[in-house]
Parts: sequence; structure tokens; C-alpha cells
Amino acid sequence: MGCCLSSFSGQDSLRRDQSLQHQQQPADHHDAAPSAAGGLENGGGGVPSFSEFSFADLKVATNNFSSDNIVSESGEKAPNLVYKGRLQNRRWIAVKKFTKMAWPDPKQFAEEAWGVGKLRHKRLANLIGYCCDGDERLLVAEFMPNDTLAKHLFHWENQTIEWALRLRVAYYIAEALGYCSSEGRPLYHDLNAYRVLFDEDGDPRLSCFGLMKNSRDGKSYSTNLAYTPPEYLRNGRVTAESVIYSFGTVLLDLLSGKHIPPSHAIDMIRGKNIVLLMDSHLEGNFSTEEATAVVELASRCLQYEPRERPGTKDLSVALSPLHTKSDAPSYVMLGITKHEEAPSTPQRRLSPMGDACSRMDLTAIHQILVMTHYRDDEGTNELSFQEWTQQIKDMLDARKRGDYAFRDKDFKTAIDCYSQFIDVGTMASPTVLARRSLCYLLSDQPDAALRDAMQAQCVYPDWPTAFYMQSVALAMLNMQTDASDMLNEAASLEDKRKGS
Repeated sequence: MGCCLSSFSGQDSLRRDQSLQHQQQPADHHDAAPSAAGGLENGGGGVPSFSEFSFADLKVATNNFSSDNIVSESGEKAPNLVYKGRLQNRRWIAVKKFTKMAWPDPKQFAEEAWGVGKLRHKRLANLIGYCCDGDERLLVAEFMPNDTLAKHLFHWENQTIEWALRLRVAYYIAEALGYCSSEGRPLYHDLNAYRVLFDEDGDPRLSCFGLMKNSRDGKSYSTNLAYTPPEYLRNGRVTAESVIYSFGTVLLDLLSGKHIPPSHAIDMIRGKNIVLLMDSHLEGNFSTEEATAVVELASRCLQYEPRERPGTKDLSVALSPLHTKSDAPSYVMLGITKHEEAPSTPQRRLSPMGDACSRMDLTAIHQILVMTHYRDDEGTNELSFQEWTQQIKDMLDARKRGDYAFRDKDFKTAIDCYSQFIDVGTMASPTVLARRSLCYLLSDQPDAALRDAMQAQCVYPDWPTAFYMQSVALAMLNMQTDASDMLNEAASLEDKRKGS
């Protein structure tokens, strides 16, 4: 995907976002995220502080919300889709996009986001930011790379989830719900197997998106009425007891490995047909005593009367004794390989541009860009006759002056002239961006250079030069592994061009 899965604004954006916390945060949300047993301080444990993002940041991070970046985090349909993205600091993120109609009041959206953003816990896929830019409403969370519980339970390809990990899922999600309840966020909307995610270690986590109140249409549950808490069908309100009911349906999923309507499951439990309820793919590899305990807990959670259901603390108390393989890594039980470091790639013959970038020879890169001129810009801009205004002529004149300065190695003047061209915004030139990126590198400004190289990639997604320039900027930022990855990606694009 390349570094276009990044944020234009980089470190400047992060500093700006942190300052905005004090300027734009609602008055009743000024405190840092509270700590709790098993939780994480705000910004601690590798989780960044909650902040506001601009729409431009997230547009670039998700490659302009490309359909290739859609992830089925919550099983939702458009427009409330979730996208994978990557910030300039190389952190992967999940971005949930709402319509303005879902949250017409920007203040209400911001307040709700800040409320959820204060939570920090190792059992949550934590919310790290939001965007309320014009009509845009988006949430930003930690990205969980190993799919959903629904994927591993219902659509598995290699192996189903073993029994011990199913118990761990139940226990960890109970812990997450208990933490949220203790921090004053007891309501979780539409808890289901799509809301349970697996992180880079294979550990299950609860998506923070379900902690946000859903849109003003009041639809807090999916359209499948068989799994909806009965009291919600009566009054349309989510209560703490409704969340317990939904947790019971997740327990049924874990037991059976498929969607079973709660009413049908209750009939099986009453008929003591527990074996028929169990997932046949487990092939009997489970403890009957443990399965019976989970079935009994699910039965209590699915009681018709809300007052007869257990509380969140009761869930953890019931499941804790069943979590006996606590020393076994989740990624082993999930059957995935934990990603430690980028695999080595075989050496390939590099083009002159690739060779110059691999050696970080800025002088050679400069010579190549001068000789290439603007031939790679062909087709990226088509202006109508009406668009040839005096402003356009002035803009092109600025570019010409920038070219002269670039050729003569007057890089400060080149930056100024190219900036005049770029800031007008009528024409998008990847070559100008690449040239200004090099000027920034030669002026010891690798952050700015990386932003320009990423923007060049967005204008021209398959342009090797954009990737090459990113590799040099990343190397100057001491991000050697990422620089190597980017160099290989650029070389691959060149190989594809030669083959076509």
C-alpha cells in the first residue's frame, strides 16, 4: 500500500492535535483518561493520547478511503464503514466513517468521542481520536490486524478456534465490559462477534466503537431481531442489562461456532442437550465441566427479565476459574505467526533512481529529476480553455522559476516557488512534489520531504519516484526498516512497468 497510508501532517499534526485537546475539548472532558487495574494511563502502554484529526489527515491515511482499505470490523454496511489506515509515524489505525445525518450536532459528536476517548484498557481496541470537520464525522481507533471473532468462528479457512482460546475471549471481553462499567460507560451498542477483534499478539479485544451512542435514529442493534434483547424490542432503549443479554449471545457463538437464536439455544439447554449445542469442529476437545459452566452463564445472561441477569462483575467471577491456560500465547492458539520484524527480501537490480535512493545520494537524485523533467506528469492534469486564467499563468510562471532555481541548486528559492504553485491547488504535479521533497531533504527537513513524497503518491499512486523519495526521507528519519520496505516497493513498481 505504500506510505500513502500515512498522515500528511506528521509531527506537526501530532503537536497540533495535542494542543487542540485543550482548545476544543468539551469543558466536562478535560481530565486525562483515568487509570484502573489492568488499564492504561492516557498515552501509556503504547497507546497515544486522544486527539482531534483533520479530515485531510485521515483521507491520506486511508488512501482517500479506498475500497481496498475497508475492513469488516463491525459487519456494518455503508455508510458506517471501517477503514484501515496508516499515519506518518507508521502507526496503523482503524477509521470509522459516519454520515452527518447520524451525528448532525458536531458538539454532541465531539463530547461523545471525548467521553469514550478517556477510556484506556488492555482489553479494548482503544479510541485514539476523532474528526469533526465540516460534514465529516469519523472515529479513529487502534487497528487490530488479526480479524474479528466472527471471521475466526464462522468463516475460518485454516483452523477453528480451540476451546482454551474461546474461554479466553469470553473472559477478556467480560473484563473489558467490567472496566467500562466501572468508568461510567456501562452501555455497549450491538455487542456481537464482529465487535471482538484480535490484536498483533492474537489477544482478543473489544472494539471501542460500540461504546459510542449510535445515531439519532435510535438503531443500537442489528436488524436480526432473534439476537436483540427483548426489552429493546419493547422500548428501543439500551440498558446495562441489555449488554449482558448480548454477551450471552456471544457466549452461544463461542460454544456452538455458529449463530443460534437464543430462544432455540435455551430450549436445548433446558432439554439438557448441551452436546448438541457444542461446535462439532472442536471434535470433543473441550472440558465438559467448563462447557457446562459457560452454558449455565449464557443461560443466566439470556433471561427474559433483565433483573434476573448477572452483573458485569459476576461475568468475570464466573469465567476467571475457567481461564486456566493463561501462560499460552494467544497467537499460538489462534494459529497465526506473530509479526516480529519485516522478512528479508532478495536483492534485485535497481534502476539508477533506485540505486541513488538506496545510497541516499541526493546529488544523483537531483541530476535524475532534472533530466526527467515533467514527462511523468503527462495525463495527471487536463485544463479546459476556460481555466487558463491569469492566476493559472502566474502559477505556471512560479513553477518555471522554481525549475530554474532547482536546476541551479538554489533549493530555498525552489521551495518558495514550488510552494506558490502547489498552494493554488488547481494543478496537481507529482514532479513538483518530488522536486520540493528533494529540496526539503537537502535543507535537512525530512518530515516535510516525507509529506511531499506521500502527496505525490496520492496524485500518482503507481509512480515509483514517489516511493523512492519516501524511502530516502524515512531513512533520514532513522526508520530503516520502513525505508527498506519502501525502496523494495518502488523497485517492484518499476519492474511492473518494464513488464507491461
